[in-house]
Amino acid sequence: MKLLYNANIRTLDSTNPRASAILIAGGRIIAIGGKDQLEGIAHGRVERQDMKGKTILPGLTDAHIHIQHYALGLSKVDCETKTKKECLRRVGERAQNTKPGEWVLGHGWNQNEWVESPSPSGRGARGEGNFPTANELDAVSPNNPVYLTAKSLHAAWANTSAMKLANITNDTPDPKDGAIQRGADGQATGILLESAMGLVSAAVPAPSVGEIEAAIENAQSVLWKMGVTGIHDFDRRESFMALQSLRAANKLKLRVCKNIPVESVQQANDLGLRTGFGDEWLWIGSVKAFMDGALGPRTAAMFQPYEGEPENKGILNMDGEELFEHCRKAADVGLSMTVHAIGDRANHEVLNAFEQLRKYEREHNLPHLRHRIEHVQIIHPDDAPRLAALDVIASMQPIHATSDMYAADRYWGERAKYSYAWRDQLNFGAILAFGSDAPVESPNPFWGLYAAVTRQRGDASPSADGWRPEQKLTLAEALSAYTLGAAYAANAENRLGKLAENYLADLIVLDADLFEIPPNDLLTMTAESVMINGEWVLR
Repeated sequence: MKLLYNANIRTLDSTNPRASAILIAGGRIIAIGGKDQLEGIAHGRVERQDMKGKTILPGLTDAHIHIQHYALGLSKVDCETKTKKECLRRVGERAQNTKPGEWVLGHGWNQNEWVESPSPSGRGARGEGNFPTANELDAVSPNNPVYLTAKSLHAAWANTSAMKLANITNDTPDPKDGAIQRGADGQATGILLESAMGLVSAAVPAPSVGEIEAAIENAQSVLWKMGVTGIHDFDRRESFMALQSLRAANKLKLRVCKNIPVESVQQANDLGLRTGFGDEWLWIGSVKAFMDGALGPRTAAMFQPYEGEPENKGILNMDGEELFEHCRKAADVGLSMTVHAIGDRANHEVLNAFEQLRKYEREHNLPHLRHRIEHVQIIHPDDAPRLAALDVIASMQPIHATSDMYAADRYWGERAKYSYAWRDQLNFGAILAFGSDAPVESPNPFWGLYAAVTRQRGDASPSADGWRPEQKLTLAEALSAYTLGAAYAANAENRLGKLAENYLADLIVLDADLFEIPPNDLLTMTAESVMINGEWVLR
């Protein structure tokens, strides 16, 4: 039994919001209140710890992460640079330290954010979204195949050697829902969009489940330092196998809600698998489908063309009717749905499918499940109230707004006022669940909180008021989306998301009270200590 006292406890429990002591046993919270009160019910061997006034919060959950990709990405070339030149320098440096013929892998480039050479004023000009080329990678890595995924994970940049290994020629047809970018001369440029990425990624030696397992185990300690004690994972079979192995070995020290890919929905239906199956460490969440692409490569499905690209409305993977067929198979066995939708057309089609799904649930006396839309990055104003009306969770990522703000204004123009609209969704009555989409963004929830309350980047751009400040949230609202909202989205609100009697003892200790510090301090905030299941994993 543990008694933590002399603490500033923010419970996020509306019936008991503040406390100074917490009593823990058997991985759960026995009681929460004052030290004298808890001393009266503590018994047996009690480990008492003076918290010296530090702040305790419920553990934070990243409601959208690709844990396999994030964990493996910790050893890749970091391509999230301010200039293309620096990205190429890092790739070249890695290539020089890699055996000839072995792959050089990297992640994080974003051509929309590269700053060009300084202008006469001495200030850099932000790039205009021009994609890089295979030739540029060839110059810095002549003896190694190179494959670099974009920050969005919806585009990739490969060199000539990598394309040869993938059997990509100038005549290779575009795959369904993807494109091999070609220059004016018809030659493949090295840029692969959406499903075309798979042509090269399939040629990269796949990591073993054991290697993935080791990477995830290593990544746990990185996440703990960020205050993360739970995740909703959106990677696939190998990730699930690695997570199960960690769980079996008692090495899984994060709470994981595991989503399964839509291509497995028939097998899940055949097995009768349902949402919630598992235990308190690893359980089944929803069936994940992709409706469209992303803003960065301009593949998010839009009603109207991208600014300056009159023929481009993005890529719509399926319409609402096709999505509904997947939803029906899931609903028949009690599996909820979660759908990636970024563009306004994509969100419209998902909502149409969910409207049919709600009707289907009623007509067939099926459970009213907790369906989600992942990202909801831009939505037509007519569709904005529909998530709340259909009881659909808005699973969003605040840090996307500050990363994407310049690209959103450039490619969506006036429509951008309807993007990253957390305040609108909250006002309409939708449940918010916040995450990062790591490795697309950092999984640091403190950075996400900063983005949510300021709508600014770390350098305070674009202005003192932030980007489209009408969508700002309060700290309490944003924090709720990383705790209570995330727990609700995972069907775990009876055990996670707040510090209350009989809830799991997952908590973080901070040197400062988030509610008492200036927002800028969130950017350097780390967890001093982390407890999961009543045991300290970080001290």
